[in-house]
Amino acid sequence: MLSRTDLRGRVPSPAELRALLPRADMDVDAVLHRVRPIVDDVRDRGVSAALEYAERFDGVRPKTVRVAEEGLKEALDKLDGEVREALEESVKRARAVHADQRRPDVTTQVVPGGTVTERWVPVRRVGLYAPGGLAVYPSSVVMNVVPAQTAGVDSLVVCSPPQAEFGGLPHPTILAAAALLGVTEVWAVGGAQAVALLAYGGTDTDGTALGPVDMVTGPGNVYLTAAKRLLRGFIGIDSEAGPTEIAILADATADPVHVAADLISQAEHDTLAASVLVTDSEQLADQVDAELERQVGRTKHAERITTALRGKQSGCVLVSTVDDGLSVVDAYAAEHLEVQTVAAAEVAARVRAAGAVFVGPHSPVSLGDYCAGSNHVLPTGGCARHSSGLSVQTFLRGIHVVDYSRDALQEVAGTVVALANAEDLPAHGQAVTARFGGAE
Repeated sequence: MLSRTDLRGRVPSPAELRALLPRADMDVDAVLHRVRPIVDDVRDRGVSAALEYAERFDGVRPKTVRVAEEGLKEALDKLDGEVREALEESVKRARAVHADQRRPDVTTQVVPGGTVTERWVPVRRVGLYAPGGLAVYPSSVVMNVVPAQTAGVDSLVVCSPPQAEFGGLPHPTILAAAALLGVTEVWAVGGAQAVALLAYGGTDTDGTALGPVDMVTGPGNVYLTAAKRLLRGFIGIDSEAGPTEIAILADATADPVHVAADLISQAEHDTLAASVLVTDSEQLADQVDAELERQVGRTKHAERITTALRGKQSGCVLVSTVDDGLSVVDAYAAEHLEVQTVAAAEVAARVRAAGAVFVGPHSPVSLGDYCAGSNHVLPTGGCARHSSGLSVQTFLRGIHVVDYSRDALQEVAGTVVALANAEDLPAHGQAVTARFGGAE
Protein backbone atom coordinates (compact mmCIF):
# COMPACT_ATOMS: atom_id res chain seq x y z
CA MET A 1 0.00 0.00 0.00
CA LEU A 2 2.86 2.41 0.78
CA SER A 3 4.94 3.70 -2.12
CA ARG A 4 8.66 2.92 -1.71
CA THR A 5 11.84 4.92 -1.96
CA ASP A 6 14.91 2.68 -2.04
CA LEU A 7 18.00 4.35 -0.59
CA ARG A 8 19.92 1.17 0.13
CA GLY A 9 23.57 1.41 -0.81
CA ARG A 10 23.70 5.19 -0.69
CA VAL A 11 23.24 7.98 1.81
CA PRO A 12 22.09 11.16 0.07
CA SER A 13 23.01 14.55 1.51
CA PRO A 14 20.49 16.27 3.80
CA ALA A 15 19.50 18.57 0.94
CA GLU A 16 18.90 15.60 -1.38
CA LEU A 17 16.94 13.79 1.30
CA ARG A 18 14.61 16.74 1.83
CA ALA A 19 13.82 16.63 -1.90
CA LEU A 20 13.42 12.85 -2.02
CA LEU A 21 11.34 12.17 1.08
CA PRO A 22 7.54 12.10 1.07
CA ARG A 23 5.96 15.35 2.24
CA ALA A 24 2.52 16.88 2.04
CA ASP A 25 2.00 20.05 0.05
CA MET A 26 0.81 22.97 2.11
CA ASP A 27 1.05 26.15 0.09
CA VAL A 28 0.02 28.83 2.55
CA ASP A 29 0.94 31.54 0.05
CA ALA A 30 -1.65 30.16 -2.36
CA VAL A 31 -4.52 31.01 0.00
CA LEU A 32 -3.25 34.32 1.36
CA HIS A 33 -5.25 36.25 -1.24
CA ARG A 34 -8.41 34.58 0.05
CA VAL A 35 -7.60 35.06 3.71
CA ARG A 36 -6.37 38.65 3.65
CA PRO A 37 -9.85 40.12 2.88
CA ILE A 38 -11.30 38.12 5.79
CA VAL A 39 -8.66 39.39 8.19
CA ASP A 40 -9.09 42.97 6.99
CA ASP A 41 -12.88 42.73 7.20
CA VAL A 42 -12.79 41.48 10.78
CA ARG A 43 -10.32 44.23 11.65
CA ASP A 44 -12.70 46.84 10.24
CA ARG A 45 -16.10 45.43 11.25
CA GLY A 46 -15.28 43.19 14.18
CA VAL A 47 -17.89 40.76 15.45
CA SER A 48 -20.39 41.45 12.65
CA ALA A 49 -17.86 40.26 10.07
CA ALA A 50 -16.80 37.25 12.15
CA LEU A 51 -20.41 36.11 12.54
CA GLU A 52 -21.07 36.51 8.82
CA TYR A 53 -18.10 34.29 8.05
CA ALA A 54 -19.34 31.76 10.60
CA GLU A 55 -22.66 31.62 8.77
CA ARG A 56 -20.84 31.24 5.44
CA PHE A 57 -18.19 28.69 6.41
CA ASP A 58 -19.69 26.87 9.40
CA GLY A 59 -23.34 26.96 8.38
CA VAL A 60 -24.51 28.64 11.58
CA ARG A 61 -24.55 32.16 13.05
CA PRO A 62 -24.14 32.20 16.85
CA LYS A 63 -26.21 34.72 18.78
CA THR A 64 -23.07 35.86 20.55
CA VAL A 65 -19.39 35.11 20.08
CA ARG A 66 -18.68 34.55 23.76
CA VAL A 67 -20.19 31.43 25.27
CA ALA A 68 -22.05 32.04 28.52
CA GLU A 69 -20.36 30.59 31.58
CA GLU A 70 -23.58 28.71 32.34
CA GLY A 71 -23.12 26.93 29.01
CA LEU A 72 -19.62 25.82 30.02
CA LYS A 73 -20.86 24.48 33.35
CA GLU A 74 -23.77 22.69 31.71
CA ALA A 75 -21.43 21.02 29.19
CA LEU A 76 -19.20 19.78 31.99
CA ASP A 77 -22.15 18.53 34.02
CA LYS A 78 -23.42 16.55 31.03
CA LEU A 79 -20.03 15.18 29.98
CA ASP A 80 -19.83 11.40 29.85
CA GLY A 81 -18.24 10.17 33.07
CA GLU A 82 -15.64 8.01 31.34
CA VAL A 83 -14.58 10.89 29.09
CA ARG A 84 -14.36 13.22 32.10
CA GLU A 85 -12.12 10.78 33.96
CA ALA A 86 -9.92 10.46 30.87
CA LEU A 87 -9.62 14.22 30.52
CA GLU A 88 -8.82 14.59 34.21
CA GLU A 89 -6.04 12.04 33.88
CA SER A 90 -4.71 13.78 30.78
CA VAL A 91 -4.69 17.13 32.61
CA LYS A 92 -3.00 15.64 35.66
CA ARG A 93 -0.17 14.14 33.61
CA ALA A 94 0.25 17.24 31.45
CA ARG A 95 0.46 19.45 34.54
CA ALA A 96 3.16 17.21 36.03
CA VAL A 97 5.35 17.42 32.92
CA HIS A 98 4.80 21.09 32.21
CA ALA A 99 5.44 22.14 35.81
CA ASP A 100 9.08 21.11 35.35
CA GLN A 101 9.45 23.35 32.29
CA ARG A 102 9.12 26.64 34.17
CA ARG A 103 12.55 28.33 34.17
CA PRO A 104 13.64 30.24 37.25
CA ASP A 105 14.82 33.84 37.09
CA VAL A 106 18.61 33.96 37.13
CA THR A 107 20.90 36.82 38.23
CA THR A 108 24.51 36.88 37.01
CA GLN A 109 27.06 39.12 38.70
CA VAL A 110 29.20 40.23 35.78
CA VAL A 111 31.48 42.41 37.92
CA PRO A 112 31.20 43.77 41.47
CA GLY A 113 28.32 46.21 41.32
CA GLY A 114 27.16 45.01 37.89
CA THR A 115 24.45 42.40 37.42
CA VAL A 116 22.21 41.12 34.65
CA THR A 117 19.04 39.32 35.66
CA GLU A 118 16.98 37.28 33.23
CA ARG A 119 13.33 37.47 34.25
CA TRP A 120 10.76 35.16 32.70
CA VAL A 121 7.52 37.07 32.30
CA PRO A 122 4.31 35.46 30.98
CA VAL A 123 2.42 36.84 28.01
CA ARG A 124 -0.49 38.91 29.32
CA ARG A 125 -3.35 37.43 27.27
CA VAL A 126 -3.46 34.54 24.82
CA GLY A 127 -5.94 32.96 22.45
CA LEU A 128 -5.89 29.17 22.30
CA TYR A 129 -7.42 27.52 19.24
CA ALA A 130 -9.16 24.13 19.29
CA PRO A 131 -10.06 22.84 15.79
CA GLY A 132 -13.52 21.58 14.93
CA GLY A 133 -13.32 20.19 11.42
CA LEU A 134 -13.22 16.46 10.70
CA ALA A 135 -13.02 15.67 14.41
CA VAL A 136 -13.44 17.28 17.81
CA TYR A 137 -10.25 17.83 19.81
CA PRO A 138 -10.74 18.37 23.55
CA SER A 139 -7.17 17.10 23.87
CA SER A 140 -6.02 20.27 22.05
CA VAL A 141 -7.73 22.33 24.74
CA VAL A 142 -5.68 20.49 27.36
CA MET A 143 -2.43 20.81 25.40
CA ASN A 144 -2.86 24.57 24.91
CA VAL A 145 -4.33 25.56 28.25
CA VAL A 146 -2.05 23.62 30.61
CA PRO A 147 1.27 25.18 29.52
CA ALA A 148 -0.30 28.65 29.36
CA GLN A 149 -1.67 28.32 32.88
CA THR A 150 1.62 26.88 34.14
CA ALA A 151 3.47 29.83 32.64
CA GLY A 152 1.21 32.16 34.60
CA VAL A 153 -0.67 33.75 31.71
CA ASP A 154 -3.20 36.15 33.24
CA SER A 155 -6.00 35.88 30.70
CA LEU A 156 -6.99 32.96 28.44
CA VAL A 157 -9.61 32.66 25.73
CA VAL A 158 -10.32 29.38 23.97
CA CYS A 159 -11.66 29.64 20.40
CA SER A 160 -13.42 26.83 18.57
CA PRO A 161 -15.75 26.85 15.56
CA PRO A 162 -19.52 27.08 16.12
CA GLN A 163 -21.44 23.92 15.33
CA ALA A 164 -24.87 23.96 13.69
CA GLU A 165 -25.65 20.70 15.46
CA PHE A 166 -25.24 22.43 18.81
CA GLY A 167 -27.08 25.66 18.15
CA GLY A 168 -24.05 27.70 17.20
CA LEU A 169 -21.95 26.70 20.18
CA PRO A 170 -18.61 24.89 19.91
CA HIS A 171 -18.77 21.14 20.44
CA PRO A 172 -19.90 20.43 24.03
CA THR A 173 -16.82 18.32 24.71
CA ILE A 174 -14.67 21.36 23.89
CA LEU A 175 -16.74 23.45 26.27
CA ALA A 176 -16.51 20.78 28.97
CA ALA A 177 -12.73 20.52 28.62
CA ALA A 178 -12.41 24.29 28.98
CA ALA A 179 -14.63 24.28 32.07
CA LEU A 180 -12.69 21.40 33.57
CA LEU A 181 -9.50 23.45 33.22
CA GLY A 182 -11.06 26.50 34.82
CA VAL A 183 -11.28 28.52 31.58
CA THR A 184 -14.23 30.92 31.73
CA GLU A 185 -13.85 32.65 28.35
CA VAL A 186 -14.69 30.64 25.23
CA TRP A 187 -15.52 32.13 21.82
CA ALA A 188 -17.62 30.39 19.19
CA VAL A 189 -15.56 31.39 16.19
CA GLY A 190 -13.29 29.39 13.89
CA GLY A 191 -10.80 29.61 11.06
CA ALA A 192 -9.13 32.76 9.79
CA GLN A 193 -11.87 34.94 11.27
CA ALA A 194 -11.05 33.55 14.73
CA VAL A 195 -7.40 34.56 14.47
CA ALA A 196 -8.38 38.02 13.24
CA LEU A 197 -10.96 38.56 16.00
CA LEU A 198 -8.47 37.37 18.61
CA ALA A 199 -5.90 39.80 17.25
CA TYR A 200 -8.14 42.88 16.98
CA GLY A 201 -10.86 42.21 19.55
CA GLY A 202 -14.29 43.77 19.31
CA THR A 203 -17.67 44.20 20.93
CA ASP A 204 -20.01 41.22 21.12
CA THR A 205 -23.65 41.42 20.03
CA ASP A 206 -24.73 41.79 23.66
CA GLY A 207 -22.28 44.64 24.29
CA THR A 208 -19.62 42.48 25.99
CA ALA A 209 -16.06 43.59 25.25
CA LEU A 210 -13.94 40.97 23.52
CA GLY A 211 -10.41 41.97 24.41
CA PRO A 212 -7.59 41.43 21.90
CA VAL A 213 -4.85 38.95 22.70
CA ASP A 214 -1.08 39.17 22.49
CA MET A 215 -0.52 35.64 21.15
CA VAL A 216 -2.46 32.91 19.34
CA THR A 217 -1.55 29.22 19.59
CA GLY A 218 -3.04 25.96 18.45
CA PRO A 219 -3.34 23.93 15.23
CA GLY A 220 -5.79 24.48 12.38
CA ASN A 221 -6.26 24.25 8.64
CA VAL A 222 -4.38 26.13 5.93
CA TYR A 223 -6.71 29.14 6.18
CA LEU A 224 -6.13 29.54 9.89
CA THR A 225 -2.40 29.13 9.26
CA ALA A 226 -2.51 31.83 6.58
CA ALA A 227 -4.21 34.20 9.03
CA LYS A 228 -1.45 33.49 11.54
CA ARG A 229 1.14 34.34 8.90
CA LEU A 230 -0.60 37.60 8.00
CA LEU A 231 -0.86 38.69 11.64
CA ARG A 232 2.51 37.42 12.86
CA GLY A 233 4.32 40.35 14.42
CA PHE A 234 1.10 42.15 15.30
CA ILE A 235 0.48 39.14 17.55
CA GLY A 236 2.76 36.30 18.54
CA ILE A 237 2.08 32.83 17.16
CA ASP A 238 3.35 29.39 18.12
CA SER A 239 3.96 28.06 14.60
CA GLU A 240 2.47 27.60 11.15
CA ALA A 241 1.21 24.08 11.58
CA GLY A 242 0.74 21.91 8.50
CA PRO A 243 -0.79 18.45 8.04
CA THR A 244 0.06 16.03 10.81
CA GLU A 245 2.77 13.42 10.27
CA ILE A 246 4.37 10.33 11.74
CA ALA A 247 7.67 8.70 10.86
CA ILE A 248 8.59 5.29 12.22
CA LEU A 249 12.20 4.15 12.29
CA ALA A 250 12.04 0.37 12.57
CA ASP A 251 14.21 -2.69 12.10
CA ALA A 252 13.40 -6.36 11.68
CA THR A 253 12.54 -6.72 15.39
CA ALA A 254 9.55 -4.37 15.11
CA ASP A 255 6.07 -5.87 15.21
CA PRO A 256 4.39 -5.16 11.85
CA VAL A 257 0.98 -5.18 13.54
CA HIS A 258 2.06 -2.30 15.80
CA VAL A 259 3.78 -0.39 13.00
CA ALA A 260 0.76 -0.62 10.70
CA ALA A 261 -1.63 0.38 13.48
CA ASP A 262 0.46 3.45 14.27
CA LEU A 263 0.69 4.53 10.63
CA ILE A 264 -3.08 4.14 10.35
CA SER A 265 -3.74 6.12 13.52
CA GLN A 266 -1.99 9.16 12.08
CA ALA A 267 -3.60 8.80 8.65
CA GLU A 268 -6.96 8.89 10.41
CA HIS A 269 -6.60 12.64 11.03
CA ASP A 270 -6.81 13.91 7.48
CA THR A 271 -6.40 12.90 3.86
CA LEU A 272 -3.20 14.99 3.82
CA ALA A 273 -1.77 13.32 6.93
CA ALA A 274 1.66 11.78 6.36
CA SER A 275 2.63 8.27 7.45
CA VAL A 276 6.24 7.32 6.70
CA LEU A 277 8.08 4.11 7.51
CA VAL A 278 11.89 4.10 7.46
CA THR A 279 13.40 0.63 7.74
CA ASP A 280 16.43 -1.49 6.92
CA SER A 281 14.23 -4.58 6.62
CA GLU A 282 12.46 -5.23 3.33
CA GLN A 283 10.69 -8.13 5.00
CA LEU A 284 9.22 -5.78 7.62
CA ALA A 285 8.13 -3.40 4.86
CA ASP A 286 6.30 -6.26 3.13
CA GLN A 287 4.70 -7.37 6.40
CA VAL A 288 3.56 -3.82 7.20
CA ASP A 289 1.98 -3.50 3.76
CA ALA A 290 0.09 -6.73 4.36
CA GLU A 291 -1.04 -5.49 7.77
CA LEU A 292 -2.19 -2.20 6.31
CA GLU A 293 -4.33 -4.04 3.80
CA ARG A 294 -5.78 -6.14 6.62
CA GLN A 295 -6.34 -3.39 9.18
CA VAL A 296 -7.50 -0.40 7.13
CA GLY A 297 -10.74 -2.00 6.01
CA ARG A 298 -11.73 -2.58 9.62
CA THR A 299 -11.40 1.06 10.65
CA LYS A 300 -14.20 3.62 10.83
CA HIS A 301 -12.51 6.13 8.52
CA ALA A 302 -11.15 3.68 5.97
CA GLU A 303 -11.62 5.95 2.95
CA ARG A 304 -9.83 8.89 4.57
CA ILE A 305 -7.02 6.64 5.81
CA THR A 306 -6.55 4.98 2.43
CA THR A 307 -6.31 8.36 0.71
CA ALA A 308 -3.68 9.52 3.19
CA LEU A 309 -1.60 6.34 2.98
CA ARG A 310 -1.63 6.38 -0.82
CA GLY A 311 -0.87 10.08 -1.07
CA LYS A 312 2.56 11.37 -2.05
CA GLN A 313 3.11 12.50 1.55
CA SER A 314 3.23 8.89 2.78
CA GLY A 315 5.54 6.04 1.95
CA CYS A 316 8.23 3.58 2.95
CA VAL A 317 11.93 4.44 2.77
CA LEU A 318 14.31 1.47 2.58
CA VAL A 319 17.81 2.03 4.00
CA SER A 320 20.87 -0.18 4.46
CA THR A 321 21.29 0.31 8.21
CA VAL A 322 19.60 1.88 11.21
CA ASP A 323 22.38 4.50 11.18
CA ASP A 324 21.35 5.43 7.64
CA GLY A 325 17.76 5.49 8.87
CA LEU A 326 18.75 8.03 11.51
CA SER A 327 20.13 10.28 8.79
CA VAL A 328 16.83 9.96 6.93
CA VAL A 329 14.59 10.75 9.91
CA ASP A 330 16.77 13.70 10.92
CA ALA A 331 16.43 15.12 7.41
CA TYR A 332 12.68 14.47 7.49
CA ALA A 333 12.31 16.03 10.99
CA ALA A 334 8.94 14.47 11.72
CA GLU A 335 6.30 15.96 13.95
CA HIS A 336 6.08 12.52 15.62
CA LEU A 337 8.90 9.98 15.41
CA GLU A 338 8.61 6.44 16.72
CA VAL A 339 11.74 4.35 17.22
CA GLN A 340 11.03 0.63 17.13
CA THR A 341 14.46 -0.98 16.91
CA VAL A 342 16.93 -2.97 18.95
CA ALA A 343 18.22 -0.72 21.76
CA ALA A 344 15.48 1.76 20.93
CA ALA A 345 16.36 4.16 23.77
CA GLU A 346 19.96 4.41 22.58
CA VAL A 347 18.86 5.00 18.99
CA ALA A 348 16.29 7.59 20.11
CA ALA A 349 18.96 9.45 22.07
CA ARG A 350 20.81 10.05 18.79
CA VAL A 351 17.85 11.71 17.06
CA ARG A 352 18.57 15.37 16.32
CA ALA A 353 15.33 16.54 14.69
CA ALA A 354 11.80 15.58 15.72
CA GLY A 355 8.88 17.27 17.39
CA ALA A 356 8.55 14.38 19.83
CA VAL A 357 10.20 10.95 19.97
CA PHE A 358 8.35 7.82 21.07
CA VAL A 359 10.64 5.04 22.24
CA GLY A 360 10.06 1.33 21.84
CA PRO A 361 7.00 -0.83 21.23
CA HIS A 362 4.90 0.54 24.09
CA SER A 363 5.12 4.28 23.42
CA PRO A 364 2.80 4.87 20.45
CA VAL A 365 2.02 8.37 19.22
CA SER A 366 -1.57 7.93 20.41
CA LEU A 367 -0.25 7.90 23.97
CA GLY A 368 1.35 11.29 23.39
CA ASP A 369 -1.82 12.60 21.76
CA TYR A 370 -3.74 12.14 24.97
CA CYS A 371 -2.04 11.25 28.20
CA ALA A 372 1.71 10.67 28.12
CA GLY A 373 2.08 14.07 29.78
CA SER A 374 3.96 15.47 26.78
CA ASN A 375 2.49 18.16 24.53
CA HIS A 376 1.00 17.20 21.19
CA VAL A 377 1.14 20.66 19.56
CA LEU A 378 4.33 20.04 17.59
CA PRO A 379 6.24 21.43 14.59
CA THR A 380 5.32 19.97 11.20
CA GLY A 381 6.64 20.13 7.64
CA GLY A 382 10.29 19.71 8.65
CA CYS A 383 10.18 22.63 11.10
CA ALA A 384 11.39 20.32 13.87
CA ARG A 385 14.87 20.93 12.44
CA HIS A 386 14.76 24.39 14.02
CA SER A 387 11.66 24.69 16.20
CA SER A 388 10.16 23.10 19.31
CA GLY A 389 6.67 22.06 20.22
CA LEU A 390 4.32 24.02 22.44
CA SER A 391 5.57 24.32 26.01
CA VAL A 392 5.51 26.58 29.04
CA GLN A 393 8.35 28.54 27.43
CA THR A 394 6.09 29.42 24.49
CA PHE A 395 4.15 31.69 26.82
CA LEU A 396 7.13 33.28 28.57
CA ARG A 397 9.32 36.18 27.50
CA GLY A 398 12.87 36.51 28.75
CA ILE A 399 13.61 40.08 29.87
CA HIS A 400 17.16 41.11 30.75
CA VAL A 401 17.36 43.53 33.67
CA VAL A 402 20.67 45.43 33.73
CA ASP A 403 21.73 46.97 37.05
CA TYR A 404 25.19 48.62 37.22
CA SER A 405 26.56 50.88 39.93
CA ARG A 406 28.48 54.08 39.16
CA ASP A 407 31.83 52.39 39.80
CA ALA A 408 30.94 49.38 37.64
CA LEU A 409 29.92 51.64 34.75
CA GLN A 410 33.02 53.81 35.08
CA GLU A 411 35.25 50.73 34.96
CA VAL A 412 33.87 49.70 31.56
CA ALA A 413 33.33 53.20 30.13
CA GLY A 414 36.46 53.09 27.98
CA THR A 415 35.36 49.80 26.43
CA VAL A 416 31.94 51.20 25.55
CA VAL A 417 33.53 54.31 24.00
CA ALA A 418 35.99 52.24 21.94
CA LEU A 419 33.24 50.03 20.52
CA ALA A 420 30.94 53.00 19.90
CA ASN A 421 33.66 54.79 17.95
CA ALA A 422 34.45 51.62 15.99
CA GLU A 423 30.84 51.60 14.83
CA ASP A 424 30.88 55.37 14.15
CA LEU A 425 28.25 55.94 16.81
CA PRO A 426 30.07 58.43 19.06
CA ALA A 427 26.91 59.56 20.84
CA HIS A 428 26.67 56.07 22.31
CA GLY A 429 29.99 56.61 24.04
CA GLN A 430 29.06 60.13 25.09
CA ALA A 431 25.94 58.76 26.80
CA VAL A 432 28.36 56.96 29.15
CA THR A 433 31.03 59.64 29.58
CA ALA A 434 28.34 62.25 30.29
CA ARG A 435 27.79 60.54 33.63
CA PHE A 436 31.36 61.30 34.63
CA GLY A 437 31.62 64.87 33.38
CA GLY A 438 33.12 63.82 30.06
CA ALA A 439 30.44 65.11 27.65
CA GLU A 440 30.96 68.39 25.77
